[in-house]
Amino acid sequence: MLTLERARALNDTMITQEHLKIHALNVSYAMGAMARHFGEDVEHWEAIGLLHDYDYEKYPDEHLRHTEAPLLAAGVDPDEVRAILSHGYGICTDVEPVTNLEKSLFTVDELTGIIQACARMRPKGITDLEVKSFMKKFKDKKFAAKCDRALVLKGCAMAVRFTAPGKIQQAAASTGGLIHFLKSIKTANTPGIDAAQHQIVSLPHLHLI
Repeated sequence: MLTLERARALNDTMITQEHLKIHALNVSYAMGAMARHFGEDVEHWEAIGLLHDYDYEKYPDEHLRHTEAPLLAAGVDPDEVRAILSHGYGICTDVEPVTNLEKSLFTVDELTGIIQACARMRPKGITDLEVKSFMKKFKDKKFAAKCDRALVLKGCAMAVRFTAPGKIQQAAASTGGLIHFLKSIKTANTPGIDAAQHQIVSLPHLHLI
């Protein structure tokens, strides 16, 4: 099973840019929160999140085309590699997310980018960010414009379909699924990124609900 220590070591061979390291950590922490939500192994999900953009810095125009072979050669489990590949579904891979882990990764990849952008505008970063405030920014397509809202909602719809079939239409047509994910990311004593300072901090209370 992939550990955080192993994921860090593999990332260190490929990722040097600070903003990519911060993004990897953001996704890792969000995945840990999702693991708690689903009752899964937190460190394992965090490790997958940390490693998800393994080849992006060196191959930004061929993202995920240089991931499978080297990670398998490094001893990463095929299911873990598949999970990493699935976050590019419909963009740069045809690996559809089918598990809770895969659907969570697909969604939080873009979602954490918008959350980080919100945190940068606040003196206390993410610590006092409320869902209501976040949703205003989420609906403003000019804010963090490079973050693909459609992908986030697509991921939310996947997750709702997987856990609550009766809410498919709601998630697809509104932000109901997004609220579900934001609430899931809220967790006690979760490390996180103080986006304003670019430092890892302890976030005992993520006020997202």
